[in-house]
Order: sequence, then structure tokens, then C-alpha cells
Amino acid sequence: MSRKDDQVSLKDMLGHAEEATKILGEDSREELADDRVLQLALTRLMEIVGEAANRVSQETQQAHPKIPWPQIIGMRNRLVHGYDVVDYDLLWDTVNNDLPPLIIALKEIVRDN
Repeated sequence: MSRKDDQVSLKDMLGHAEEATKILGEDSREELADDRVLQLALTRLMEIVGEAANRVSQETQQAHPKIPWPQIIGMRNRLVHGYDVVDYDLLWDTVNNDLPPLIIALKEIVRDN
């Protein structure tokens, strides 16, 4: 994969992660549990973040070891293949707690390239 393709995937990760945090906003776990549209939106956005991460070359992944590549890709796989058993508490935790530092790291990577 070319550096240009990696930039596209990194920007996709960043944009969709930002969108997920914006959509969740200040909503609680209980609000997520009661809102099917929010569940579907966040699930899809996290699938895209994971798919874009999977498209980033090994070279670029290795150059940025602070990004938890296997966990991001693994989350995508769990969401896609375990669509019938999504843990919405884990999804809320991921969007609320894990995405903000990921967004910061991705902004640095995109800016530096």
C-alpha cells in the first residue's frame, strides 16, 4: 500500500472516530441502551474505523506503535462477525474513553505527513 493510501485510511479513521464521539456526545450508557439508532450509528462508525485501520500498511502501523492497531481491528471484527451479541457497554466505553486519545494521536500522524 502506498503512503497516499495510508493517508486516506488514517483520515478515514480520524473522521469516523470524531463523528462517533460527536454523535455519542454526553449520552449515558443507559441512553445508548435505549436508542437503537444510536447503537446502529456507533456500531457502523466503529466498524469503519477498524476497517480503515486494517488497510493501513504494516510499515505505517509499525511506525506508530502507540496506536493499538490489533485492538482496533479486533473490535471491528467482533462488531461485524458478532453483530448479534454487541456489548453496548463496551461500545460506550470505547467511544467515550478510547476514541479521544486515538483522535489526538491520529491528528498528529496526519498533520506530520
